[in-house]
Amino acid sequence: MLSLLGVATVVVGFAVGLNPLLVVVGAAFVAGLAAGLSPVEVLAAFGKAFNENRYISVAFLTLPMIGVVERAGIQEQARSLMQRLRGVSVGPLLVVYLLFRQGTAALGLISIAGHAQSIRPIIAPMAEGAIEAHVGPLDRTTRQDVRATAAATDNIGVFFGEDIFVAMGSILLMVGFLATAGITIDPIHLSLWSIPTAIAAFAIHAVRLLLFDRRTRRRLAR
Repeated sequence: MLSLLGVATVVVGFAVGLNPLLVVVGAAFVAGLAAGLSPVEVLAAFGKAFNENRYISVAFLTLPMIGVVERAGIQEQARSLMQRLRGVSVGPLLVVYLLFRQGTAALGLISIAGHAQSIRPIIAPMAEGAIEAHVGPLDRTTRQDVRATAAATDNIGVFFGEDIFVAMGSILLMVGFLATAGITIDPIHLSLWSIPTAIAAFAIHAVRLLLFDRRTRRRLAR
């Protein structure tokens, strides 16, 4: 029961506003010591958990890498590229990205792109540049609308594409939930029936993107 002091440490630490990382580490030490472990054994448990799950730390490499490429001007280069390609508009650009995102998600490659990896540094600046090439500088509201639409495109592509991949966690979760209700279904059947939904989602959002393109250009051209 003394090991439950770790829970109390978490509650008190968050209540007084301490750093969450320090609170969690402190709670682990309190629980470990209360359970009869020595400080060295607690540290060994930390090291073992980190070593077994070290793939988690790969995510921390993404942020500094994105910071470096943004500092080097990747957003400006993406925007200027689209300004030079005056024949490309924001609607078709995002439709192509939607197809790419949905297709890669259907293959299980969810982490190949995303808000941090592609939308913020590349796709959103390209979308802004595609509009600026036709109507000039954007106002703040339009710029935020373009960024939100680019982010939404990524969400829709992933959400409706990932269920096509049979080994995706959402598919396995649905199979397990149905099994508890006495309904047995093969995961491949769920994946196959996700294809019509993904096609419909692509068609609907593609139309929305083209309408957004036309609406935005008309409004800014006034």
